Amino acid sequence: MDTDKSKRTYLYSSVPHLWLLFFCLYLLALSTGCQTSTPHYEASPNFSERTLTLQQFDTRIQIILPAADQWKSDRPTRLIIYALPNGNSIEWTVGCVRTPGLDWHYDIQHIGAQTRRLREVNNRENIVIAYLEADKKSWPAWRASHPKANEDIRELIEFVTTQIPGMVDGVTLSGHSGGGSLVSGFIEGGDSIPAIIDRIVYLDANYSYDDDKHAGKLLKWLDDSKLNRFIILCYDDRNIELNGKKVVSDTGGTFRATHRFLDRFSRDMKFDAGILSDFETQVARNGQVRALIHPNPQNKILHTTMVGEMSGFLYSMCVETPEEKKWGELQGEKTWTKWVQPAPATPQVGAAAPATQPATLIKGDTTLYIKGRVPFNSLAIPPRAPDATDGGAFMNSIAALSREQRETAIGKEFLCGNVPDFLRHFKAIKVKTMCVDGIERTIEYQVSPDYLAIGSDADFIRVPMNPYTAQAIADAFGCSLITKKMVDDIDANATVRLEPKPLTEAREAVTTFIQHNQIIEEQRKGKPLGEIICGIKKDVVLTNRLLEKPSRVAIYGWRKLDNSPIQPLTIVHIDWYVDYSHGIRLVQREVKVDGKVMMIEDVMKDPHLHVLVNDEGALKLTRYPDHE
Repeated sequence: MDTDKSKRTYLYSSVPHLWLLFFCLYLLALSTGCQTSTPHYEASPNFSERTLTLQQFDTRIQIILPAADQWKSDRPTRLIIYALPNGNSIEWTVGCVRTPGLDWHYDIQHIGAQTRRLREVNNRENIVIAYLEADKKSWPAWRASHPKANEDIRELIEFVTTQIPGMVDGVTLSGHSGGGSLVSGFIEGGDSIPAIIDRIVYLDANYSYDDDKHAGKLLKWLDDSKLNRFIILCYDDRNIELNGKKVVSDTGGTFRATHRFLDRFSRDMKFDAGILSDFETQVARNGQVRALIHPNPQNKILHTTMVGEMSGFLYSMCVETPEEKKWGELQGEKTWTKWVQPAPATPQVGAAAPATQPATLIKGDTTLYIKGRVPFNSLAIPPRAPDATDGGAFMNSIAALSREQRETAIGKEFLCGNVPDFLRHFKAIKVKTMCVDGIERTIEYQVSPDYLAIGSDADFIRVPMNPYTAQAIADAFGCSLITKKMVDDIDANATVRLEPKPLTEAREAVTTFIQHNQIIEEQRKGKPLGEIICGIKKDVVLTNRLLEKPSRVAIYGWRKLDNSPIQPLTIVHIDWYVDYSHGIRLVQREVKVDGKVMMIEDVMKDPHLHVLVNDEGALKLTRYPDHE
């Protein structure tokens, strides 16, 4: 059955994370008009394009939009993901005019010029391209160094998708050379290929094709919609040599990988052989599947020549579209040369994105889930809209909702940035501890001075919520939840200490949440906002005890003036249980151990360092399990 592309969702249902919650937040945001800013794109001197450069998952990302006057709101938007070849920077991949002394890599792919030519002939879609440059400039090496690489690739692509203004209607997933490893990892990263992906392109990049890992998912994806396209571009690389030595092993290379693919897929479809320029073609299912193989009779290295010089990128973007005959032809005259940008005044191989750039995820009009890096002492909390609802009004608006509806509304409000200013300025905590290996170390981390609240400084309410909503907010803000030991250390650094005021009636009612907040604010009179406060809430915490029973929430704390906590660490409550006394305090994910930046989850689970943040042993669970 065909998929209606205009109604596609970003929901990657094959990844079990928190997609159901986020999709509900997204729909609610659309219906309520969530106000937040979109990512800030910089004006480019090249063809009036607009660019956004980000760093996530050890990946440098550059997204390029067309000029503002070329962006048409009534057109669907296509996002092209281009995973870079090994050893190449984004700047080399985009390309520019070759000038004396300029590195030759600037003049081989020209994906920037080919994309501009695509925009010139395609008046149906807004064309956006995102270049993905892996750490150390190798996607195979990136995957090898990430324990959950394939799942992370799925989240990385989702992250990129959410940075595009408005709605993305179709995604082309492509890679050249080692960039094909990202494409393969994406296929392997879930039970199925999401509907938003409607074109998959291996540009001499299918080294990692595997019948067992890929064939079933690709076949199902092709069956899901006749509009989906799968394209392979390769050449006979079996005997190519560099400096007198064979480049490809006796079993490797894209030629052999393509024939493994053809042998397997021939069991499910009929391929028709043909010729296109110097390429041999194999086409099946009325053009849905297409492999182009250059026989390479002169035994040349055509690896990138096919992509740039022969316009293989443009061909693969246009084949089986209305632009197929408009842009030019494979291996023909280059129709994109007028779109090559000038050489930079100071050529750079590709500097990293600014370390201080926080990554805020925007999807349509709302902010969603992130598990990427946010720099030390920097947060990814969206700005609060001028017309955002005050805390009291918001809480009154959710008082009659069901538990599930309430959680969705709370999550959406936080992810829209409806957070008071005093909660945006985290405080430093320094703790010195003898570690398991006998070495005394110091950890510094940044914590929210108070518990999560909705509203403005003048009108806010501290908001209890279930651990899954809290985890989604923490992820989106570049933060983590805290441990029992961290509660103790934070409380020890508190400069505002209040006496706990327990309530006994209607503990789970929103009206009681409001009442308890009013009690706290009466106690706090005369004491400044934004100081570290304790004695007002129990903390929702991380603990290995969550592994003892499924679907539980762990709570601890609510410290008395004599420094003793009312609530010992407990997992007695089911995960959906929320009462007025529960509070969420966040810590930034990046911490410093003896001055070295680390991710807090790595410290939590380290066999030697965990004692800096946890007194129960190394944590096996550094976030609340993903909740369906």
